[in-house]
Amino acid sequence: MKTFECGSLVPGCDWHTRADDSAEVVRRAVEHLRHTHGETYIRENMVEEIKARIRDTSKAA
Repeated sequence: MKTFECGSLVPGCDWHTRADDSAEVVRRAVEHLRHTHGETYIRENMVEEIKARIRDTSKAA
């Protein structure tokens, strides 16, 4: 399971998501940035920042 917490990118935001694969997490995070934070253009470096903050929680004991 992959998880992303928006607050790791946008301080103060408590939104988070999780999905089986990173691509779905990125899709949801981009949608969240557009709708909640008013981002109209998502730059490639923003996608990379999201990917860098995705955690794999399936390995947690």
